[in-house]
Amino acid sequence: MQEQIHDILQSLPYKLILSKAKNCEYRKVQILKKEKNYQIEKYTQKQVFHENLDKEELEVYLLQELGTHFFQMNVWNAKVEYQMMISKKGKVHIIEKNCTKTAPKEQTGHNRKKKYLIPEGEMIEPLVDMGIFTKEGKIVHSMYDKYRQINRFVELVDDAVKNRELTYLNIIDFGCGKSYLTFILYHYFTNIRKIPVHMTGLDLKEDVIEKCNLAAKKYGYENLHFELGDICGYQSNEQVDMVITLHACDTATDHALYHAVRWNTEMIFSVPCCQHELNSQIQSEDYSILTRYGLIKERTAALMTDAIRANLLEACGYKTDILEFVDFAHTPKNLLIRAKKKPVSKDQKEKRIREVERLMQEYHLQPTFYQLLKEASYI
Repeated sequence: MQEQIHDILQSLPYKLILSKAKNCEYRKVQILKKEKNYQIEKYTQKQVFHENLDKEELEVYLLQELGTHFFQMNVWNAKVEYQMMISKKGKVHIIEKNCTKTAPKEQTGHNRKKKYLIPEGEMIEPLVDMGIFTKEGKIVHSMYDKYRQINRFVELVDDAVKNRELTYLNIIDFGCGKSYLTFILYHYFTNIRKIPVHMTGLDLKEDVIEKCNLAAKKYGYENLHFELGDICGYQSNEQVDMVITLHACDTATDHALYHAVRWNTEMIFSVPCCQHELNSQIQSEDYSILTRYGLIKERTAALMTDAIRANLLEACGYKTDILEFVDFAHTPKNLLIRAKKKPVSKDQKEKRIREVERLMQEYHLQPTFYQLLKEASYI
């Protein structure tokens, strides 16, 4: 097999796929030729992991994996597709066929530009300062994952706004932190979508706010500014069209969502963090199996927290989705709550509230978002 793999790699392939996995945590592996090496993409059911190998390292990798964890490999070069199949006894069979008409398109920089809303090749200062782009607008190879994550967030926002006729947006970013995504979103709306926006970032750290304001001034982002303040007591005198809250800790997320509801905000994007509140309250006589073990209790409480938030947003007149989102800082998988204004019937509203209240009763819960809405007579 070693000689056959060596010969295949000598044909200058630009794409390889390992499949028919057995006793392996990955269901498939895709390998793409880049300028100086090969990018390995390892797919589980829900995640993709990356690493980069040179040609010699790739050959060693293929020898380790083929016949052990993967039993088929498809390889494309400019003219030929190779299909290598390995039997249980280790016998190798290779089919070679002309594929100039059917081969997948090579992953060039030009193709990649078509895929992403924030394209490579432009001088975007925030991305340069983050170390994601070079000064020439090229992606720094080691930062490609972060580049994809940023584009994923922009795509989630774009899905909510692309069918709307927008002439202006007033956006609040609660708990903005270093504002990586805030700067990119401002660039996307103003420079790519050509939609005038006014964006405000709010955070409790004075040094962070100072640095963000200096950066906005440096980039010439005239309608982006940052304020020092607490989410709970924040007030706005203008209509707010979009509320963003990424990793506002624990009940700070609830206060941000409450502000969005009382302002009748059109769009909400929230990645909750540190859902401690219900973890300290949750208990059940009939379903103690979910509260007996620390890790299970923690995850159950976190999921219940966001399910309650989503249901209450539905009750307040929002079409709500809960999506999977990997954040910029490579923390574990997070949930993103995306909500868009949509009329709700009285029956639907009452049903969503009843579902929340039954859950609260069973597990002895008093979630902050529910209490805020109840006191203000929104539910």
